[in-house]
Amino acid sequence: MRLLDEVLAAHGGADRWRQIDTIAIHQTVGGVLWPLKNAGGILDDSTVQIRVQNQHTWHRPLPTAGLRSHYTPATVVIEHDDDSHEPVETLTDPRASFIGHTLETPWSTTQLAYFSGYAMWTYLSEPYHLTFPGVQTEEIGEWHENGQTWRRLAVRYPDDIATHSADQVLYVDHDGLLRRRDYQVDIAGGSPAAHYMDDHREFDGIVLPVTRIVHPRNDDGTPIREVVTVSVDIDDVRIS
Repeated sequence: MRLLDEVLAAHGGADRWRQIDTIAIHQTVGGVLWPLKNAGGILDDSTVQIRVQNQHTWHRPLPTAGLRSHYTPATVVIEHDDDSHEPVETLTDPRASFIGHTLETPWSTTQLAYFSGYAMWTYLSEPYHLTFPGVQTEEIGEWHENGQTWRRLAVRYPDDIATHSADQVLYVDHDGLLRRRDYQVDIAGGSPAAHYMDDHREFDGIVLPVTRIVHPRNDDGTPIREVVTVSVDIDDVRIS
């Protein structure tokens, strides 16, 4: 069996994922990235909703109570979180707004919504989105870490899927569960990251990790564990 097929089966199976329209969660967020980007406290206690079959993400509240963000790859909108959805601020072609950014460059509210929107869509829709048109995967060599041996899956994303970087690497444990994701954050100066996933649980037929922690990554692939770039703990998972 291909490694991707094993991963899909371990996370609920492609057939179940195809039946899902939305995933909604509550998240508690931490890490040094947010104050560095002038976004401290905004996402600390928030809810996220994604549309699984295409790239839509909503964060609420963002940036303040009564407002929410609506992310798509082409446009980010800050809008009223009521039946009107009246827009307050709009950013089109959001990726282009990060040209010239370094890790220390602060973000605007719409830039924060873009980053958090594509990131949470990537995380909550994996591994299913690896089956989308244009996504290429290939099993590469094993990785040994903390007494464990993980198989690795190299991923190349097409231009129409917004994510951290076109080329990423997923690490898979002996149960077929995703345990780590490596990438470069292109919109933050290409900073390398080692992103760990833990505490996998089943929700209405699909399996998601409820603990995520991101560290900077050395050139040899090892994480810089004393620095927590981002942490995400999720609960109140709702599938529809």
